[in-house]
Amino acid sequence: MAIPSPRIAWGGGGAGRKPRVPPLPPARTLLTAFAAAAALAVLCLLSSSSSSSRAASLSGAWRSGAKNGDRYLYWGGRVDCPGKHCGSCAGLGHQESSLRCALEEALFLGRIFVMPSRMCLSSVHNTKGVLQSNANSNQRWEESSCAMESLYDIDLISRTVPVILDNSKTWHEIVSRSMKAEGAVGNVQGISRSELKENALYSTAVIINRTASPLAWFMECKDRKNRSSVMLSYTFLPSMPAKKLRDAANKMKEILGDYDAIHVRRGDLLKNRKDRFGVERSLHPHLDRDTRPEFIKKRIAKWIPPGRTLFIASNERTPGFFSPLADRYRLAYSSNFSSILEPVIENNYQLFMVERLIMQGAKTFVKTMREFDSDLTLCDDPKKNTKVWQKPVYTDD
Repeated sequence: MAIPSPRIAWGGGGAGRKPRVPPLPPARTLLTAFAAAAALAVLCLLSSSSSSSRAASLSGAWRSGAKNGDRYLYWGGRVDCPGKHCGSCAGLGHQESSLRCALEEALFLGRIFVMPSRMCLSSVHNTKGVLQSNANSNQRWEESSCAMESLYDIDLISRTVPVILDNSKTWHEIVSRSMKAEGAVGNVQGISRSELKENALYSTAVIINRTASPLAWFMECKDRKNRSSVMLSYTFLPSMPAKKLRDAANKMKEILGDYDAIHVRRGDLLKNRKDRFGVERSLHPHLDRDTRPEFIKKRIAKWIPPGRTLFIASNERTPGFFSPLADRYRLAYSSNFSSILEPVIENNYQLFMVERLIMQGAKTFVKTMREFDSDLTLCDDPKKNTKVWQKPVYTDD
């Protein structure tokens, strides 16, 4: 049976302007997501009783079901989709930026955010399970995903921004009721969050379906350089890992004791190409040099004294790559804690979230590249892609 069209569809403009329907392909409309949510809800109801109870339970007070007067904000069934990443998958950092942007808008509007129930796993960062020996290296991780609840503590997030998962029975019921009510569902595109809040034409809708920037969701928060407009800090989602990940990190920190940490990002950023004259070029000309052990040792000497325990988080895959640092520091890696991590880690996103908690707990933490003025870094190259290809530098400047 065909699902009826939304009661209203809004485009840019305020009250008094003629509403317009944004030119969205059917696959990107709210209805497709509604149908998927409905199918998932039915599957949950037909599955085991334990699965049913999990699907029916939502976060905190919001898990008891919808209340009269609740309003919802829906951005899509996948992070950055609608958008250019519908057929692919961005890394964890980009997806977190997009999620934070959507959560921030829900907080601003005083709405419950309808969070995608799963997050896709980028093949760049998840070629195979780091701690799982039976992983298939040829598997296309960008077409795979993991449960959002396996990454984040939804209850903890909901203490700041109320959240409901899009595969829940409650969300399915909300959609079913809203589709029967006049003016309950609004499909909006090109509308500022201020207008969504202040204009009664939008603010009274039970569900707002936000079509974000086709580039990525986080582009809706492009004014984040204006610190006064930031409602959720960059550390919000990194501080919200699932409880099992927080517990693992706490056990590791207890064993490490008093320690320092460095994050050495190499693999995915060390991409060179040759220009038309056959000369090697790089977007980060000093990164390869600055993240080698001999240069790391010189760089961090002024911040981390000899004899300290140094936790190293890195995507460098060469065995023993950081061993030259062992003549000055007691080195520690995630691989030293396999008995703690193997029972809980299923993908590299979870592993990095644990490592991120370890790095946050260090006495001194040195990043690869600078994000904030106060950061200690291994490399002075800008983190943001400048799109300027330069000759790599391997000697002292």
